Amino acid sequence: MTLQNFNPRVLVTKIGLDGHDRGSRLVAAACRDAGMEVIYTPPWQSIETVVKTALEEGVDVIGISSLATDHLIVPKLTKALREAGLGNLRVVVGGIVPDNEEALLLESGVREVFHPGSTMDEITARIRDYAREARIEGAALLDKGN
Repeated sequence: MTLQNFNPRVLVTKIGLDGHDRGSRLVAAACRDAGMEVIYTPPWQSIETVVKTALEEGVDVIGISSLATDHLIVPKLTKALREAGLGNLRVVVGGIVPDNEEALLLESGVREVFHPGSTMDEITARIRDYAREARIEGAALLDKGN
């Protein structure tokens, strides 16, 4: 499948109780400036709200920002996405994630963890790649269902 005029749709959000949103706002702006459609939510989102928003907005990638330990609930989000039939979406996490907790996220289905020092060009390029993957996989799933 080729994607002509591909325009990634990205949900940038924070789950849990972490209210530090400067990084997520910067990433959202960088994605927007890179030509992506960005849906941005304020902090303190529930997993259920994120899944509902992803479904309603038809996003390809969900970016989760974590500066506390809220990244530890991301495995519950990836599970909820699969249960909602959104297993093709790519989830990325950015922020402060200790090395010993990164494996837990990757095993749960997180595509990549962006640590401090990741450049906006690197982040937006990878998100674009992941969005393309998600869109192609989603189309293949639809074709299987018909």
